[in-house]
Amino acid sequence: MSKLADRAEPVEVAEGYRAGRTLPFRVELVRQLKRRRTMVMGGVLFALPIILLIAFQVGGDPGGNNNRVNLMDTATASGANFAAVNLFSAAGFLLVIPVALFCGDTVASEASWSSLRYLLAAPVPRARLLWSKLAVGLSLSLAALVLLPIVALVVGTAAYGWGPLQLPTGGTLPTGTAAQRLLIVVVYIMVSQLVTAALAFWLSTRTDAPLGAVGGAVFLTIIGSVLDEVTALGDWRHFLPAHWQYAWLDAVQPQLQWTDMIQGTSISVTYALVLFALAFRGFARKDVVS
Repeated sequence: MSKLADRAEPVEVAEGYRAGRTLPFRVELVRQLKRRRTMVMGGVLFALPIILLIAFQVGGDPGGNNNRVNLMDTATASGANFAAVNLFSAAGFLLVIPVALFCGDTVASEASWSSLRYLLAAPVPRARLLWSKLAVGLSLSLAALVLLPIVALVVGTAAYGWGPLQLPTGGTLPTGTAAQRLLIVVVYIMVSQLVTAALAFWLSTRTDAPLGAVGGAVFLTIIGSVLDEVTALGDWRHFLPAHWQYAWLDAVQPQLQWTDMIQGTSISVTYALVLFALAFRGFARKDVVS
């Protein structure tokens, strides 16, 4: 056996071929940016702050009809408040969609176009293809999460002026501190959305239907939110990522609290790592025929 192994000829590859240089991040990013769904989703996120502004202009003072003061009631206090309210409005469901779309419509879309097998025959190593797709999907998801508060801050500042962040519990945060807190909010929302991203990516490696991967991730995320509302589950709800999705509200308090955000981060990262590992493991063994 050893003599036969010694006589075996090495596998020939094209001169200059480097597996690590196949499907570079820049090329995949440009491909995804040119897709219509990316432009449509960007337009939706860009339009949301304008729609909310029109709603506040038509409806008047958001806190005028109740005796309780919450974050929504401070929307017209300043541009920073308007940005925070946009994040609060979108974090529960709207921001789930671009994350599921950008991470779920990756491998599955190539399979639906019958181009996946040609990419692998190029040859692009399977692990390299997944890393490139995942990096671009997460990058576009982060860009979507950043786009919303930036547009909201610009629109809110133009409408309500530049000023400190007014807290629903009373008091204000200076503009510099408010900017830092909003950055923490965006980072935490992205971390909490890693579970949706991982679900969508895993499903994308299991199906040839992009809509199935995206819809499945959104559906399972909604199921998690519904289960979190079932108080009969008691402490079991603490193991649901949805239970911690609004932990970032501790960042818009007079004293920044990290406890819930750390707990939520640990839950989200754990689920995400398991799902990403399943995606890579399953795709490495998958018989790709499309």
